[in-house]
Formats: sequence, structure tokens, C-alpha cells
Amino acid sequence: MSEITDETRRAYRTCPLCEATCGLEITISDNQVIRIRGDQDDVFSRGFICPKGSSLKQLHADPDRLRTPMIRRDGALTEASWDEAFDVIATRLQPLLAKHGPDAVAVYLGNPNVHNMSGPIYNRVLLKTLRSKNVFSASTVDQMPKHVSSGLMFGDPDTIAVPDIDRTDYLLMLGANPKVSNGSLATAPDWPGRIDAIKKRGGRVVVVDPRRSKTAEMATEHVFIRPGTDALWLAALGNVIVDRGLVDLGRLSEHCNGLDEAAAILEPFTPDAVAAVCGVASDTTRRIAEEFGASRTAVAYGRAGTHTTRFGTPAAWLVDLLNALTGNLDSPGGAMFPLAATERPRSPRGFRTGRWSSRVAGYPEVKGELPVATLASEIETGGPGQIRALFTLAGNPVLSTPGGDRLSRALETLDLMVSVDIYLNETTSHADVILPAPSPLQRAHYDFAFTALSVRNVVNYSSPVFDRGPGDLDEWEILLRLAAIVSGFPVNTDVGPLDDQVLSTLIGAAVADPRFPIHGRAAADIFAETQGERGPERILDFLVRTGPYGDNYAKGEGLTLSRLKANPHGIDFGPLQHRIPEVLATPSGKIELSPDPIVRAMTALQEELAAPSPGMLLVGRRTLRSNNSWMHNLEVLVKGKERCTLHIHPEDAARIGVTDGDPVTVTSDAGSVIAPAAVTDGVMAGVVSLPHGWGHDAEGAALGVASRRPGVNVNQLSPSDVLDPLSGNATLNAIPVELSR
Repeated sequence: MSEITDETRRAYRTCPLCEATCGLEITISDNQVIRIRGDQDDVFSRGFICPKGSSLKQLHADPDRLRTPMIRRDGALTEASWDEAFDVIATRLQPLLAKHGPDAVAVYLGNPNVHNMSGPIYNRVLLKTLRSKNVFSASTVDQMPKHVSSGLMFGDPDTIAVPDIDRTDYLLMLGANPKVSNGSLATAPDWPGRIDAIKKRGGRVVVVDPRRSKTAEMATEHVFIRPGTDALWLAALGNVIVDRGLVDLGRLSEHCNGLDEAAAILEPFTPDAVAAVCGVASDTTRRIAEEFGASRTAVAYGRAGTHTTRFGTPAAWLVDLLNALTGNLDSPGGAMFPLAATERPRSPRGFRTGRWSSRVAGYPEVKGELPVATLASEIETGGPGQIRALFTLAGNPVLSTPGGDRLSRALETLDLMVSVDIYLNETTSHADVILPAPSPLQRAHYDFAFTALSVRNVVNYSSPVFDRGPGDLDEWEILLRLAAIVSGFPVNTDVGPLDDQVLSTLIGAAVADPRFPIHGRAAADIFAETQGERGPERILDFLVRTGPYGDNYAKGEGLTLSRLKANPHGIDFGPLQHRIPEVLATPSGKIELSPDPIVRAMTALQEELAAPSPGMLLVGRRTLRSNNSWMHNLEVLVKGKERCTLHIHPEDAARIGVTDGDPVTVTSDAGSVIAPAAVTDGVMAGVVSLPHGWGHDAEGAALGVASRRPGVNVNQLSPSDVLDPLSGNATLNAIPVELSR
């Protein structure tokens, strides 16, 4: 796209800053962003926008955003050329690989990787080239339990059922605050409007949460629950459904295994048995279960608050089990499976974990990853397989994973650290080389991940708003050059032929696979017909053309890159449809309602019924103007009142003698922080809450705005040795703490 000066133009793009995928209308004059507002014609968001969307202007112009590679000289990070930066990497990486092997190099993938086109494609190329077993990501401080439970039930960890909120009569929500987060593992712009629509059509919205969140304030009913007990309470709901004869699998009866076993698993978890542990009256539990089971349509939805606990995977499984038992799985108004435009055929091999284990703690691999909570110990502990080099790709694990101070110290001991990032932050300040990715407005955008989690089947492509500067590299070029260095190619290798090879490999697999409509076609012909420039755009064209809405290179009316570009407001393929049994990839071809690993985990959960009260418990929270740890350097988002405060119930505040604004020391077995108190009855007694992603006071970071409002890092209080054993997910909620003035 050529730049236009001395006149006004409008560009349309999907916001890349959270999972809601809202459409933006961007007004540009003299090559500057003048205004960003919601795109009224976007087929999905219809003009909805949150404060983060409009901040793309400030993010693009942020003087602290890196625009030039940096390398460490004499202990300090200084600007360098691209060739200098890649030369440092090659000079130091190749001998390390030759001496210690690929497992000596680890990769950490941050959350922004799923919010752009290059990450899902070219990170995979780098990982495949590197062949290291030490891969970590933000998934194990977030949603990995859902991947595990979905994999065990449906055969594929990415086959995730999302709440069909636009057609439901009863929404039961746990551990989620979509009015603030804009939704997660359930892509839907304007959650507040959609929740209001449920109520306006006579439906009910029940939020179960230890905090009276902004979403809970909108709900028909809010129920306080003790943190970390969601799995127990969900099991009690299932117990009532079975006990009251409300089980009705509906059209799924012939597609399910393990119903009797599931009923037996739920038997010990009566409402009376869980009441004291969960803090929810048994009568309330029975009533909600009966309402849910009797509703014409209903859907249970659980998110980060349920996943980031010791029993995250059982909680994720119980959400889908509850939907299945009541006939609300794969049913309109229940939990349904999206049909993404780039969906690939599923292999009926099923899902398993533990193909290898972490070297120090022995946690099993899940989806090719190890728990990020173990990263520091894998760096610190000597011996074969010790991590000696690290690539961080768009991530800030020092702030977003447990034990940030320990990890920060461990990073200083590495032989080599390379970061691909737009900021010199608390993590990248330890790097030997930083390679800056372009601004979100300088790259094309397509949501591979979130179209597969959308509550409606839609598709949208965004062209770059601005050109990159002369000599600047797109993210796909950076990642391919890193892959080339790993492979031993010269530093100045032209990555164009490598990208051709990436596309050729994808085409070759498709023409050889009888499940693809282009099976048997000449790969060279498909390659020649593929539209777009080198990089992710060309691969996107191939993926959508061979996807469920594509033209299959038959010159018909199906989806192509050209058609995407001709529809800048998106294309709506309609509401979600029945997809079982076609989405199932289990060896049996059926939904496994009682997978063996879950059955064993539920035995451990039963022991929690007799567990003593842990005392004060800490939970996290999100704010509307924040996205994890990387949006605190924009004045427009952090101005106003202090947001990194400790929410504390009046009874607990009185007990330790604090009022609003007083500093409170919060101590766990993992660490201690001091935060100002915000006294509120919006948290239940015995619970305190700190927001995630703060703590911008690290030496070496260059975040001018964030450093003036640093806040504290709540993950200093998170244990690195207490994980959900099935998924390796970190425990970021229900952390026992002590308070003192």
C-alpha cells in the first residue's frame, strides 16, 4: 500500500489487541492517524470498540517502541543494523548448538503471537527447524487446561466448544469477566451488549465468582464462591443433574462414550458435601442446577479464573460435561464448535500428553510445550539438557509467569538471549539481541486463532495501514532469518526461497491428502495460482482457498484472498451449526465423557472435600484498559486513578487495621509485595485481589510511561511448584496469603 499525503483516507482493520476482533475505522491524513473509531459496517462488531482499540494510534507513535535492532555492547544495549544483529546471533548460536544440542535452546512464545498473521505460521517453522523440546508459552499461565480437556473429550486440543451466547436462554459463567476482558476462548465483540440481549429476551445470566466483577454487576444473579473450588461446585451441579433425572444427551446419545462412568464420578460431590468448601449454600447449588437443566437452552462457560488453579483441567472438563449432560453441547444456544475459514481436516489419532517431560521437575509435555513455571529451574539447573540460550518471541515472562525475580536472575546467566519484541521491557532488558517487530499498523492482519473460537462464523482480512520504513523487516522475515541461522545458512541468506519452501510444503501435503478437494492436483499448478505476496498473505490465500468456504482453485465463488480484500468489513457465514460427529478426532469416533486421566484427577479432587480452610486467598483480575503486561506504556490507557490496588473486604481491612490507600504487605510461600488497599465489598470476605501484568520497576527497562506507574507484580506471589498436574498450567488464583499493614 502506497502512502498518501496531503489528503484524508480511511483504512479498515481488525483490532489485534484482544480476542474480541473488533473492526476499526482509521482516519489518516498526511501519513498520521487522526482518529480511530469502531467500524459501523463491520459484520461482527457493528461499531463496538473499547479503549484499547483507539490506542493503536498511540502505540504506533510511542517513542519507546523499538524501531531499530539492539545488541549488547560492553554490557549495554545499543542500536545496531539488522546484519549486525543477525551476525551476533549466528556467531554465538551455532557453536552452542554444536556443543550442547538443540535442547540447550529454549523458546518462549508470548500472547501477542496469536494476534498476528506471522506468528502462527512462522513460529512453527522456527520451532520445527530448532527441534528443541524446551518450548514454553503463555498458554500455561492461561488456558492449557481447556486444551487438555478438549483433547481428551473430542480428540483434538484445539477443538474447543464456545458458548452460543446470541441464542442462549441461560448463561452460567465462572472465572470470566468479559465486560472487562472482552471475552476469551469465546470470540465476540460487545459482550456487554450480548449479555443485555440475553436478559432482554427473558433469559438469565448467572455469574459465579469470588469478586463482584463488572460482568457480575450486569448479571441476573451473582454468586460468591471461594477461589479454587470451581471444579467442586461444577461437580455438584452435575450431581444434581444426574440425581434429579435431568440428563438428556439428545442427538448426542449415539456419539458419546462413558455416560455411566461420568455419573459415578459425580456421585460424591453432593451440594451438601461441597457447600462448606465452596462457600455456596447447598440450596443455591440445587436451584441453579435445576434451572440449568430445565432451561430450553443453556450454556456453561468457564475461563481463566477456573483454569489457573490446581484443578484447572477437571474444571474445564466439567464445563463441557455439564453442557453435554443437559443436551446443550453442539446445540444452538448451548456450547458449539465454530467452522473457521482456514480449518484443516482432523486426524482420528486422538490426543495424548507426555511424549517427553521437563528435565528438572518431570512435568509432561502438552501440545509440544512444557510448563513455563519451570523455565527458571531449567535454566538454573546444570547437567545435560540445561537451557543455555533463549528466544523470547513477543512475550514478557518476567512479569506474566510465576516467580519473576527468580526468572530475571536466571536470564542473566544465559549464554545467549534473543528477543523479538517492540519494547525494551522487564524481560527483553536481559537480551543480547532485540529484533523489533513492526507496528501493528504496518502489517497485514488475519485472526487464525480467534476465527476458530468465534461465536459466529465470520472472516476478516486487514491490509497494512502504513508501509514499513526502508530496510525494516516484517515479522515473518525475522522469523525465517532466525530459522535460516539455526539451519546453518549464511547470515545474509535470502529468505524468499525459504518462504517458497514453506508454501510448497503446505501444498504438497494437501495434494497428497485425499481429504482435501485439491487431492491429486499438480502441486506446481496450485503454487502458481496462489495469490498474494511472499509471506503470510500468500499462505493465507492457500489456507482459505482449501478451507471449508474456499474456491479450491476451481475459479468459483468460494473464498480467496482477493475476495477477502474486496470485503474490508468482513464476511459473515452465519451462526454456528451442528458439527458432531465431523469434529471428533478420538480413536473411537465418539465424545469421551470419562477420559481416564480425568477420572484419576477427580479422585484427587474428592480429597478436597475434607481439606481444611486455607485462610486468606489471593485472586487476580483484569482491567478494561490493560492487556497483560504490554499496554501500560500508553498514557491514554493508564491515566486516571491508580488501578494496581489490593481489593480487600471491609471485614478483612478492619481486622488488619487498614483503610483506603494504606499500604498492605501481601505474603505467600513464594514471595511478598506491597500494594495500596482498596476497601470494597466487591470481593467476598477472606479474599483479596491484585491485577495481572504490573511491576514495571525493573532496572534496564525503557518504558517511560509505565515506569511512572509501576504497580506490583502479582505473580511474585504465585508458586512455581504448584501446578495443575494434567496441563502444567500455573496456579495464579486461590493462592494462600497473609496480610499485614
